[in-house]
Amino acid sequence: MSENEPIAPKENLSLLAVRSAIGGALMGLANLVPGISGGTMLLAAGVYRKFVGAVADVSTLRFSLASLLVLGTVVSAAGVALVVFAEPIVWAVVNYRWATYALFIGLTLGGAPLVWKLARPATTSMWIGVACGFVTITALALAQFAGVTGSGQTGFVMLFLAGLAGASAMILPGVSGGYLLLLLGQYVPVLDTLARIGDAVEARDPVMALQEWSICVPFGAGLIVGVVGVSNLIKFLLRKYKKPTLGVLLGLLVGAVIGLWPFQQGVAPVVGDEYEGRVLTQLDIDEMEAVDYPVRFFTPSAMQVGGAIVLILVGFGITQAISLVGGEEEDPDDQNEG
Repeated sequence: MSENEPIAPKENLSLLAVRSAIGGALMGLANLVPGISGGTMLLAAGVYRKFVGAVADVSTLRFSLASLLVLGTVVSAAGVALVVFAEPIVWAVVNYRWATYALFIGLTLGGAPLVWKLARPATTSMWIGVACGFVTITALALAQFAGVTGSGQTGFVMLFLAGLAGASAMILPGVSGGYLLLLLGQYVPVLDTLARIGDAVEARDPVMALQEWSICVPFGAGLIVGVVGVSNLIKFLLRKYKKPTLGVLLGLLVGAVIGLWPFQQGVAPVVGDEYEGRVLTQLDIDEMEAVDYPVRFFTPSAMQVGGAIVLILVGFGITQAISLVGGEEEDPDDQNEG
């Protein structure tokens, strides 16, 4: 943070590290569950403002121990969670998607009281922000359920915008990066490029990897510009227009639950089905992981409904327990709250 807005007192660095580790771990787990934003979990864990502030500071070459601590801890914890829990989380999503989603609904909703605490007392501008955030994320969720995708045309501008979209999804709670790429029609080109780069790395063929520059360069440029731009923008908005900005974040957080409706299950596709912007061939189906199967809604049993309610309460309780590890402090600089 800047000199006028320290990220945390020096005596709270150990506490900040613990909370950043928890938030980073949840962020890593969220990235393993389709449709969940890592930013949502950081917000639910109460370290979102600190993470955004740290990214903004480091991106503008303003280094501090606290900023480096937050970034290093969040990224490291997310990486460890991805490695350690990838297999069990994927298994849970494939076999018990409704239960996994119910748990993440609870984890997500558990962040709402934390944001509300920061935003109170409520103002008209805050409620307008809530409405804007909720409507935006709801529209995205409904469009995703309806299978709306882009045209798939590539080009420097579209790939650059895809990078911006991916960066926004990393920072903004409730926003699915994969779906934003689908809306822009860039999901398949980017995914195919990453797969070919992975093959090149495995084959230790740098020339093969460099052949993907036409997609990697504009997408990577958009990603970098997006991370720097969005994080600095949110930091500015939180300082200058705290109430409406927190309202938007609260709306995004609550609206994210719509995309996590638990009673859906993966269904194996057949040749000729259209999925994520492409018509599937047998080779596509053979290479598709079960966790990526298209989902269909189903009518739950009474036991599943009861189990989902219990898991939502468990997830909510976990987030509330995390908040006890030092709650978010009120921002001393509440100028121009709107």
